[in-house]
Amino acid sequence: MNAPFHASRAGSLRDPFQAFVTDEETAEMLRPIAVEHGWSPEKVNKGGLRNAVQTLSVAASPSILFVDLSESGDPLNDINALAEVCEPGTVVIAAGQVNDVRLYRDLVASGIQDYLLKPFSPDQLRDAFANAQMTISGPRLVENGNEKPNVMAAIIGVRGGVGASTIATSLAWLMGDKAGRSTALLDLDVHFGTGALALDLEPGRGLTDAIENPSRIDGLFIERAMVRANDKLCVLSAEAPINQSMLTDGSAFYQLQEEIRHAFEGTVIDLPRSMMVHYPHLLNDAHVVIVVSEFTLAGTRDAIRILSWLKANAPQARVIVVANRVQAAVQEVSRKDFEHSIERKVDVCLPFDAKTAAQAAKLGQPLAKVTKSAKLSQPLNQLLTLTVEHGAAESDDKAKPTAGGSLLGKLGSFKSLVGKKPKEASAAA
Repeated sequence: MNAPFHASRAGSLRDPFQAFVTDEETAEMLRPIAVEHGWSPEKVNKGGLRNAVQTLSVAASPSILFVDLSESGDPLNDINALAEVCEPGTVVIAAGQVNDVRLYRDLVASGIQDYLLKPFSPDQLRDAFANAQMTISGPRLVENGNEKPNVMAAIIGVRGGVGASTIATSLAWLMGDKAGRSTALLDLDVHFGTGALALDLEPGRGLTDAIENPSRIDGLFIERAMVRANDKLCVLSAEAPINQSMLTDGSAFYQLQEEIRHAFEGTVIDLPRSMMVHYPHLLNDAHVVIVVSEFTLAGTRDAIRILSWLKANAPQARVIVVANRVQAAVQEVSRKDFEHSIERKVDVCLPFDAKTAAQAAKLGQPLAKVTKSAKLSQPLNQLLTLTVEHGAAESDDKAKPTAGGSLLGKLGSFKSLVGKKPKEASAAA
Protein backbone atom coordinates (compact mmCIF):
# COMPACT_ATOMS: atom_id res chain seq x y z
CA MET A 1 0.00 0.00 0.00
CA ASN A 2 3.04 2.30 0.27
CA ALA A 3 3.97 3.10 -3.30
CA PRO A 4 6.93 5.35 -4.17
CA PHE A 5 5.99 8.87 -5.15
CA HIS A 6 6.47 9.79 -8.80
CA ALA A 7 6.79 13.54 -9.24
CA SER A 8 6.39 13.29 -13.00
CA ARG A 9 3.07 11.48 -12.60
CA ALA A 10 1.75 13.94 -10.03
CA GLY A 11 2.47 16.88 -12.27
CA SER A 12 0.88 15.42 -15.39
CA LEU A 13 -2.68 16.04 -16.45
CA ARG A 14 -5.15 13.32 -15.66
CA ASP A 15 -7.37 11.67 -18.20
CA PRO A 16 -11.04 11.86 -17.19
CA PHE A 17 -11.55 8.13 -17.80
CA GLN A 18 -9.73 4.89 -18.43
CA ALA A 19 -10.90 1.26 -18.47
CA PHE A 20 -9.18 -2.13 -18.39
CA VAL A 21 -11.42 -5.07 -19.35
CA THR A 22 -10.99 -8.79 -19.93
CA ASP A 23 -13.47 -9.44 -22.74
CA GLU A 24 -14.63 -7.80 -25.94
CA GLU A 25 -18.30 -7.80 -24.91
CA THR A 26 -17.59 -5.51 -21.96
CA ALA A 27 -15.37 -3.32 -24.13
CA GLU A 28 -18.12 -2.96 -26.74
CA MET A 29 -20.56 -1.90 -24.03
CA LEU A 30 -18.15 0.61 -22.53
CA ARG A 31 -17.05 2.44 -25.70
CA PRO A 32 -20.38 4.08 -26.69
CA ILE A 33 -21.09 5.02 -23.07
CA ALA A 34 -17.66 6.62 -22.89
CA VAL A 35 -18.50 8.63 -26.00
CA GLU A 36 -21.78 9.76 -24.37
CA HIS A 37 -19.72 11.28 -21.55
CA GLY A 38 -17.28 12.94 -23.92
CA TRP A 39 -14.49 10.47 -23.18
CA SER A 40 -12.26 8.83 -25.77
CA PRO A 41 -13.33 5.24 -26.61
CA GLU A 42 -9.63 4.49 -27.12
CA LYS A 43 -9.22 4.64 -23.33
CA VAL A 44 -10.98 1.24 -23.10
CA ASN A 45 -8.05 -1.18 -22.89
CA LYS A 46 -7.77 -4.95 -22.81
CA GLY A 47 -5.94 -6.81 -20.07
CA GLY A 48 -8.03 -6.36 -16.94
CA LEU A 49 -6.47 -5.72 -13.56
CA ARG A 50 -2.97 -6.91 -14.46
CA ASN A 51 -2.70 -4.44 -17.34
CA ALA A 52 -4.13 -1.69 -15.14
CA VAL A 53 -1.40 -2.16 -12.53
CA GLN A 54 1.35 -2.23 -15.17
CA THR A 55 0.03 0.84 -16.99
CA LEU A 56 -0.65 3.00 -13.94
CA SER A 57 2.73 2.23 -12.40
CA VAL A 58 4.31 4.44 -15.10
CA ALA A 59 1.45 6.77 -16.06
CA ALA A 60 -0.90 9.19 -14.34
CA SER A 61 -4.12 7.71 -12.95
CA PRO A 62 -7.42 8.85 -14.53
CA SER A 63 -10.17 10.60 -12.59
CA ILE A 64 -12.47 7.60 -13.13
CA LEU A 65 -10.99 4.12 -13.48
CA PHE A 66 -12.99 1.05 -14.57
CA VAL A 67 -11.22 -2.24 -13.89
CA ASP A 68 -12.36 -5.79 -14.63
CA LEU A 69 -11.57 -8.34 -11.89
CA SER A 70 -12.96 -11.38 -13.77
CA GLU A 71 -9.53 -13.02 -14.19
CA SER A 72 -8.43 -12.27 -10.64
CA GLY A 73 -8.04 -15.20 -8.24
CA ASP A 74 -7.93 -12.95 -5.17
CA PRO A 75 -9.81 -9.71 -5.98
CA LEU A 76 -9.27 -8.05 -2.60
CA ASN A 77 -5.50 -8.50 -2.56
CA ASP A 78 -5.28 -7.53 -6.22
CA ILE A 79 -7.19 -4.33 -5.52
CA ASN A 80 -4.58 -3.56 -2.86
CA ALA A 81 -1.90 -4.04 -5.52
CA LEU A 82 -3.74 -1.53 -7.68
CA ALA A 83 -3.84 0.86 -4.72
CA GLU A 84 -0.04 0.87 -4.66
CA VAL A 85 0.14 2.47 -8.09
CA CYS A 86 -3.10 4.46 -8.10
CA GLU A 87 -2.95 8.15 -7.21
CA PRO A 88 -5.21 9.74 -4.59
CA GLY A 89 -8.46 11.15 -5.91
CA THR A 90 -9.11 8.40 -8.45
CA VAL A 91 -12.63 6.96 -8.30
CA VAL A 92 -12.51 3.23 -9.02
CA ILE A 93 -15.39 1.15 -10.40
CA ALA A 94 -14.72 -2.59 -10.41
CA ALA A 95 -16.53 -5.40 -12.20
CA GLY A 96 -16.37 -9.15 -11.67
CA GLN A 97 -18.16 -12.48 -11.69
CA VAL A 98 -18.03 -13.33 -7.97
CA ASN A 99 -21.46 -12.87 -6.38
CA ASP A 100 -20.55 -12.50 -2.71
CA VAL A 101 -21.91 -9.71 -0.50
CA ARG A 102 -18.90 -9.99 1.82
CA LEU A 103 -16.54 -9.45 -1.10
CA TYR A 104 -18.62 -6.45 -2.17
CA ARG A 105 -18.44 -4.91 1.31
CA ASP A 106 -14.71 -5.57 1.60
CA LEU A 107 -14.03 -4.02 -1.80
CA VAL A 108 -16.09 -0.93 -0.98
CA ALA A 109 -14.38 -0.67 2.42
CA SER A 110 -11.00 -0.86 0.66
CA GLY A 111 -11.85 2.29 -1.24
CA ILE A 112 -13.54 1.44 -4.53
CA GLN A 113 -16.64 3.37 -5.53
CA ASP A 114 -18.74 0.45 -6.78
CA TYR A 115 -18.62 -3.22 -7.75
CA LEU A 116 -20.72 -4.37 -10.72
CA LEU A 117 -21.62 -8.05 -11.05
CA LYS A 118 -21.26 -9.38 -14.58
CA PRO A 119 -23.24 -9.51 -16.74
CA PHE A 120 -24.48 -5.97 -16.16
CA SER A 121 -26.60 -3.68 -18.33
CA PRO A 122 -25.62 -0.39 -20.00
CA ASP A 123 -27.97 1.46 -17.65
CA GLN A 124 -26.20 0.00 -14.61
CA LEU A 125 -22.93 1.19 -16.08
CA ARG A 126 -24.33 4.68 -16.70
CA ASP A 127 -25.57 4.86 -13.11
CA ALA A 128 -22.15 3.83 -11.81
CA PHE A 129 -20.46 6.56 -13.85
CA ALA A 130 -23.04 9.12 -12.72
CA ASN A 131 -22.32 8.28 -9.08
CA ALA A 132 -18.59 8.49 -9.73
CA GLN A 133 -18.97 11.94 -11.26
CA MET A 134 -21.09 13.04 -8.30
CA THR A 135 -18.33 11.86 -5.97
CA ILE A 136 -15.72 13.86 -7.87
CA SER A 137 -17.85 17.01 -7.89
CA GLY A 138 -19.11 16.47 -4.31
CA PRO A 139 -18.31 18.56 -1.25
CA ARG A 140 -14.72 19.45 -0.63
CA LEU A 141 -13.41 19.33 2.88
CA VAL A 142 -12.74 22.28 5.14
CA GLU A 143 -9.81 24.40 3.98
CA ASN A 144 -7.78 27.00 5.84
CA GLY A 145 -9.71 30.23 5.94
CA ASN A 146 -13.09 28.57 5.40
CA GLU A 147 -15.92 30.78 6.59
CA LYS A 148 -17.65 27.82 8.24
CA PRO A 149 -15.53 26.34 11.04
CA ASN A 150 -16.66 22.98 12.31
CA VAL A 151 -19.75 22.78 14.51
CA MET A 152 -19.76 19.66 16.70
CA ALA A 153 -23.05 18.45 18.20
CA ALA A 154 -23.53 15.32 20.30
CA ILE A 155 -26.99 13.76 20.65
CA ILE A 156 -27.70 11.69 23.77
CA GLY A 157 -30.92 9.83 24.52
CA VAL A 158 -31.68 9.70 28.24
CA ARG A 159 -33.10 6.21 27.68
CA GLY A 160 -33.05 3.68 24.85
CA GLY A 161 -35.85 4.14 22.35
CA VAL A 162 -36.55 7.85 22.90
CA GLY A 163 -35.63 8.62 19.28
CA ALA A 164 -32.18 10.16 19.71
CA SER A 165 -30.81 8.37 16.62
CA THR A 166 -33.75 9.54 14.51
CA ILE A 167 -33.10 13.12 15.61
CA ALA A 168 -29.36 12.75 14.99
CA THR A 169 -29.95 11.59 11.42
CA SER A 170 -32.41 14.42 10.74
CA LEU A 171 -30.11 17.05 12.26
CA ALA A 172 -27.16 15.83 10.18
CA TRP A 173 -29.27 15.93 7.02
CA LEU A 174 -30.57 19.43 7.83
CA MET A 175 -27.07 20.67 8.60
CA GLY A 176 -26.05 19.69 5.08
CA ASP A 177 -29.23 20.47 3.17
CA LYS A 178 -30.48 23.60 4.95
CA ALA A 179 -27.32 25.03 6.52
CA GLY A 180 -25.14 24.16 3.52
CA ARG A 181 -22.38 22.56 5.59
CA SER A 182 -20.39 19.48 4.62
CA THR A 183 -21.48 17.22 7.47
CA ALA A 184 -20.33 13.97 9.05
CA LEU A 185 -22.70 11.73 11.01
CA LEU A 186 -20.70 9.62 13.46
CA ASP A 187 -22.80 6.79 14.89
CA LEU A 188 -21.00 5.38 17.93
CA ASP A 189 -23.44 2.57 18.63
CA VAL A 190 -20.99 0.07 17.17
CA HIS A 191 -23.20 -3.04 17.37
CA PHE A 192 -26.73 -1.71 16.89
CA GLY A 193 -26.34 1.71 15.29
CA THR A 194 -28.99 2.85 12.82
CA GLY A 195 -27.26 5.86 11.25
CA ALA A 196 -26.54 4.09 7.96
CA LEU A 197 -29.73 2.03 8.07
CA ALA A 198 -31.90 5.15 8.39
CA LEU A 199 -30.31 6.48 5.19
CA ASP A 200 -30.56 3.17 3.31
CA LEU A 201 -26.77 2.73 3.23
CA GLU A 202 -24.32 -0.11 3.85
CA PRO A 203 -22.27 0.95 6.89
CA GLY A 204 -18.97 -0.48 5.66
CA ARG A 205 -16.08 -1.54 7.93
CA GLY A 206 -14.56 1.89 8.55
CA LEU A 207 -15.67 2.30 12.16
CA THR A 208 -14.77 -1.24 13.24
CA ASP A 209 -11.39 -0.96 11.48
CA ALA A 210 -10.75 2.27 13.37
CA ILE A 211 -11.49 0.64 16.72
CA GLU A 212 -9.32 -2.37 15.94
CA ASN A 213 -6.43 -0.30 14.55
CA PRO A 214 -6.45 3.26 15.99
CA SER A 215 -2.97 3.86 14.55
CA ARG A 216 -4.45 3.78 11.05
CA ILE A 217 -6.70 6.77 11.66
CA ASP A 218 -5.65 9.81 9.64
CA GLY A 219 -7.08 12.04 6.97
CA LEU A 220 -6.78 9.40 4.27
CA PHE A 221 -8.47 6.80 6.45
CA ILE A 222 -11.43 9.13 6.98
CA GLU A 223 -11.62 9.78 3.26
CA ARG A 224 -11.91 6.05 2.56
CA ALA A 225 -14.09 5.06 5.51
CA MET A 226 -16.92 7.59 5.21
CA VAL A 227 -20.01 6.45 3.30
CA ARG A 228 -21.64 9.19 1.23
CA ALA A 229 -25.37 9.78 1.69
CA ASN A 230 -25.57 12.82 -0.59
CA ASP A 231 -23.47 15.78 -1.73
CA LYS A 232 -23.31 17.27 1.76
CA LEU A 233 -23.65 14.31 4.14
CA CYS A 234 -21.33 11.39 4.89
CA VAL A 235 -21.81 8.68 7.49
CA LEU A 236 -19.47 6.60 9.63
CA SER A 237 -21.44 3.77 11.18
CA ALA A 238 -21.08 0.05 11.91
CA GLU A 239 -22.89 -3.23 12.40
CA ALA A 240 -20.23 -5.11 14.35
CA PRO A 241 -20.96 -8.78 15.10
CA ILE A 242 -22.68 -9.23 18.45
CA ASN A 243 -20.04 -11.77 19.53
CA GLN A 244 -17.30 -9.19 18.91
CA SER A 245 -16.86 -7.08 22.05
CA MET A 246 -14.94 -4.22 20.35
CA LEU A 247 -13.12 -3.34 23.58
CA THR A 248 -11.21 -0.06 23.35
CA ASP A 249 -9.71 2.60 25.57
CA GLY A 250 -11.60 5.24 23.60
CA SER A 251 -8.55 6.65 21.80
CA ALA A 252 -9.95 5.57 18.43
CA PHE A 253 -13.15 7.57 18.96
CA TYR A 254 -11.21 10.65 19.99
CA GLN A 255 -8.93 10.40 16.95
CA LEU A 256 -11.96 9.99 14.69
CA GLN A 257 -13.49 13.13 16.15
CA GLU A 258 -10.26 15.05 15.56
CA GLU A 259 -9.91 14.00 11.92
CA ILE A 260 -13.59 14.60 11.18
CA ARG A 261 -13.46 18.01 12.85
CA HIS A 262 -10.70 19.08 10.45
CA ALA A 263 -12.39 17.50 7.43
CA PHE A 264 -16.00 18.69 7.71
CA GLU A 265 -17.92 21.84 8.53
CA GLY A 266 -20.38 19.99 10.76
CA THR A 267 -20.15 16.91 12.98
CA VAL A 268 -23.18 15.16 14.46
CA ILE A 269 -22.34 12.42 16.96
CA ASP A 270 -24.99 9.87 17.87
CA LEU A 271 -23.64 9.10 21.34
CA PRO A 272 -25.21 6.23 23.33
CA ARG A 273 -25.44 7.12 27.02
CA SER A 274 -23.23 4.15 27.93
CA MET A 275 -20.49 5.62 25.74
CA MET A 276 -20.88 8.94 27.54
CA VAL A 277 -20.21 7.18 30.84
CA HIS A 278 -17.24 5.10 29.65
CA TYR A 279 -15.59 7.78 27.48
CA PRO A 280 -16.41 11.22 28.93
CA HIS A 281 -13.58 12.79 26.91
CA LEU A 282 -15.73 12.40 23.76
CA LEU A 283 -17.63 15.52 24.85
CA ASN A 284 -14.55 17.67 25.50
CA ASP A 285 -14.77 19.40 22.12
CA ALA A 286 -18.55 19.37 21.65
CA HIS A 287 -20.04 22.81 21.12
CA VAL A 288 -23.59 21.58 21.65
CA VAL A 289 -25.03 18.59 23.50
CA ILE A 290 -28.62 17.68 22.66
CA VAL A 291 -30.36 15.68 25.38
CA VAL A 292 -33.40 13.79 24.07
CA SER A 293 -36.14 12.58 26.40
CA GLU A 294 -39.82 11.77 26.54
CA PHE A 295 -42.32 13.01 29.11
CA THR A 296 -42.13 9.84 31.21
CA LEU A 297 -41.17 9.19 34.80
CA ALA A 298 -38.06 7.22 33.82
CA GLY A 299 -37.14 9.84 31.23
CA THR A 300 -37.45 12.58 33.82
CA ARG A 301 -35.24 10.75 36.29
CA ASP A 302 -32.51 10.04 33.76
CA ALA A 303 -32.67 13.54 32.27
CA ILE A 304 -31.94 14.95 35.74
CA ARG A 305 -28.95 12.65 36.14
CA ILE A 306 -27.51 13.30 32.67
CA LEU A 307 -27.94 17.07 32.89
CA SER A 308 -26.12 17.04 36.22
CA TRP A 309 -23.34 14.93 34.70
CA LEU A 310 -22.97 17.33 31.77
CA LYS A 311 -22.54 20.32 34.09
CA ALA A 312 -19.54 18.61 35.64
CA ASN A 313 -18.03 16.93 32.58
CA ALA A 314 -18.89 19.15 29.59
CA PRO A 315 -19.21 22.68 31.00
CA GLN A 316 -18.11 24.25 27.69
CA ALA A 317 -21.07 22.84 25.73
CA ARG A 318 -24.46 24.42 25.36
CA VAL A 319 -27.09 21.89 26.41
CA ILE A 320 -30.32 21.72 24.39
CA VAL A 321 -33.17 19.69 25.86
CA VAL A 322 -35.48 18.07 23.30
CA ALA A 323 -38.77 16.42 24.22
CA ASN A 324 -39.63 13.83 21.58
CA ARG A 325 -42.93 12.18 20.61
CA VAL A 326 -45.00 14.70 22.52
CA GLN A 327 -48.75 14.01 22.59
CA ALA A 328 -51.04 16.67 23.94
CA ALA A 329 -53.34 14.55 26.08
CA VAL A 330 -51.42 11.31 26.66
CA GLN A 331 -48.36 12.14 28.73
CA GLU A 332 -47.08 10.21 31.70
CA VAL A 333 -45.53 13.44 33.04
CA SER A 334 -46.75 16.90 32.10
CA ARG A 335 -44.36 19.37 30.48
CA LYS A 336 -44.69 21.67 33.47
CA ASP A 337 -43.75 18.92 35.93
CA PHE A 338 -40.92 17.71 33.68
CA GLU A 339 -39.42 21.20 33.47
CA HIS A 340 -39.85 21.72 37.21
CA SER A 341 -38.03 18.45 37.90
CA ILE A 342 -35.06 19.12 35.61
CA GLU A 343 -34.96 22.77 36.76
CA ARG A 344 -34.91 24.25 33.28
CA LYS A 345 -37.07 24.78 30.23
CA VAL A 346 -37.46 22.34 27.36
CA ASP A 347 -35.91 23.98 24.29
CA VAL A 348 -37.64 22.00 21.52
CA CYS A 349 -40.77 19.81 21.50
CA LEU A 350 -41.21 17.33 18.66
CA PRO A 351 -44.80 16.07 18.26
CA PHE A 352 -45.61 12.40 17.87
CA ASP A 353 -46.19 11.52 14.20
CA ALA A 354 -46.26 7.75 13.71
CA LYS A 355 -47.29 7.95 10.04
CA THR A 356 -44.34 10.14 9.02
CA ALA A 357 -41.91 8.06 11.08
CA ALA A 358 -43.09 4.86 9.38
CA GLN A 359 -42.85 6.46 5.94
CA ALA A 360 -39.30 7.68 6.61
CA ALA A 361 -38.25 4.19 7.72
CA LYS A 362 -39.75 2.58 4.61
CA LEU A 363 -38.08 5.07 2.26
CA GLY A 364 -34.72 4.98 4.03
CA GLN A 365 -34.74 8.76 4.42
CA PRO A 366 -34.37 11.08 7.42
CA LEU A 367 -37.53 12.25 9.15
CA ALA A 368 -36.73 15.88 8.37
CA LYS A 369 -36.71 15.14 4.63
CA VAL A 370 -39.92 13.14 4.56
CA THR A 371 -42.16 15.24 6.80
CA LYS A 372 -44.68 17.56 5.17
CA SER A 373 -46.14 18.75 8.45
CA ALA A 374 -45.14 22.17 9.73
CA LYS A 375 -45.79 20.91 13.26
CA LEU A 376 -42.83 18.57 12.87
CA SER A 377 -40.58 20.41 10.42
CA GLN A 378 -40.73 23.69 12.34
CA PRO A 379 -39.25 22.33 15.60
CA LEU A 380 -36.64 20.35 13.66
CA ASN A 381 -35.55 23.54 11.90
CA GLN A 382 -35.57 25.30 15.27
CA LEU A 383 -33.21 22.63 16.59
CA LEU A 384 -30.93 23.17 13.59
CA THR A 385 -30.86 26.92 14.20
CA LEU A 386 -30.07 26.55 17.89
CA THR A 387 -27.31 24.06 17.14
CA VAL A 388 -25.61 25.87 14.28
CA GLU A 389 -25.84 29.40 15.67
CA HIS A 390 -24.38 28.51 19.05
CA GLY A 391 -21.91 26.00 17.67
CA ALA A 392 -20.62 28.43 15.05
CA ALA A 393 -20.19 31.16 17.64
CA GLU A 394 -18.24 28.84 19.94
CA SER A 395 -16.17 27.51 17.05
CA ASP A 396 -15.29 31.04 15.90
CA ASP A 397 -13.99 31.85 19.37
CA LYS A 398 -11.76 28.76 19.46
CA ALA A 399 -10.81 28.50 15.76
CA LYS A 400 -7.11 28.48 15.00
CA PRO A 401 -5.97 28.53 11.36
CA THR A 402 -3.84 25.63 10.20
CA ALA A 403 -1.02 26.42 7.82
CA GLY A 404 -1.46 25.02 4.36
CA GLY A 405 -5.03 23.76 4.79
CA SER A 406 -6.09 20.20 5.45
CA LEU A 407 -4.66 17.21 3.64
CA LEU A 408 -8.15 15.99 2.75
CA GLY A 409 -8.99 19.29 1.11
CA LYS A 410 -6.16 18.67 -1.34
CA LEU A 411 -7.12 15.17 -2.23
CA GLY A 412 -10.33 15.12 -4.22
CA SER A 413 -13.06 12.54 -3.73
CA PHE A 414 -14.08 10.85 -0.47
CA LYS A 415 -14.18 7.36 -1.92
CA SER A 416 -10.86 7.32 -3.73
CA LEU A 417 -8.66 4.26 -3.92
CA VAL A 418 -5.77 5.35 -1.74
CA GLY A 419 -2.44 3.56 -1.73
CA LYS A 420 0.09 6.03 -0.37
CA LYS A 421 1.42 7.17 2.95
CA PRO A 422 -0.08 10.49 4.11
CA LYS A 423 3.09 12.45 3.33
CA GLU A 424 3.37 10.94 -0.13
CA ALA A 425 -0.31 11.50 -0.86
CA SER A 426 -0.01 15.13 0.21
CA ALA A 427 2.85 15.65 -2.20
CA ALA A 428 1.02 13.86 -5.01
CA ALA A 429 -2.02 16.09 -4.56
